[in-house]
Amino acid sequence: MTALDRATTPSAAPPPTLELTRWRLAALTARGLVTDRRERRRDRAGRRRPRRGPGALDPRLRAPVFVLGAPRSGTTFLGSCIGALPEVSYHFEPRVTKAAARQVYLGAWPERRAARVFRSSYRLLLVAAGDGGRRFAEKNPENCFVVPFLARTFPDARFIQIIRDGRDVAVSHAEKPWLSASSAGSGKRGRGGQAWGPWARWWVERDRAEEFESASDLTRTAWSWRRFTDSARAALAELPADRVLTVRYEDVVQRPEEAADTLARFLGHEETPEELRAALAAADPGSVGRWEKALDAEGLADVEREAGALLRELGYGSPA
Repeated sequence: MTALDRATTPSAAPPPTLELTRWRLAALTARGLVTDRRERRRDRAGRRRPRRGPGALDPRLRAPVFVLGAPRSGTTFLGSCIGALPEVSYHFEPRVTKAAARQVYLGAWPERRAARVFRSSYRLLLVAAGDGGRRFAEKNPENCFVVPFLARTFPDARFIQIIRDGRDVAVSHAEKPWLSASSAGSGKRGRGGQAWGPWARWWVERDRAEEFESASDLTRTAWSWRRFTDSARAALAELPADRVLTVRYEDVVQRPEEAADTLARFLGHEETPEELRAALAAADPGSVGRWEKALDAEGLADVEREAGALLRELGYGSPA
């Protein structure tokens, strides 16, 4: 690496995982409603939305859209662009379901209870936003690990996976504090309650937890890209083709017009809405290929060692 820190595991002990009790669910729900309102207001700046009709408090979920992808893969940008559509009620990383994904993945909750939590959380967000009658859409990277559950719970749901070059993802993710060894002991936690730092997450292979925690920051972020991307790909491959759309981040930001047409067709539009075109036109093509300047030989080796096979399978990089 040239600009990234190669920090490894500190001496601090990992903080305990927060149990998802009823009280904590209630607290996450309350906090989530406040932050969701604030984020939606900020995201809508400059955009006109249709006036609320009599069905604004309709809690029914119709053909929800799940935007999937590894952290720093472009899910935030893509979700925001989809949220520009007048008929869509878009929500950024709902806190309750972000935390509950762990319970689903580990089998800690009966599926009936998990489904009830997900449905009620989405309905509450929809109603609180006054968006009843619109199409609920959200993006949570953790959903990459619970696709089969989501597909069963929401039989009419549609899934959009965005895949980005894992080398660019590793660089971008390593610039954030979430998996950084330097964040150990900071006391900070993410939206779903996960402590910042190098600690093995619930999605890390159980027999490799110690390896994850002692690895370099770049290795951990490459690890994250591999696990999130591959988990979503494998699960989505089992669903009917009309429920799934896979796009490349590089195509979205370098050819936004084509991306807009593809997304519009998938979401049921005969003509591409101008709102979607305008939102995608704000893409930054300069974000492609950042790894070439950000990674030195050792940093690139860290990424390749953990994610090289998937990079090559997806057409990124050269065969070994």
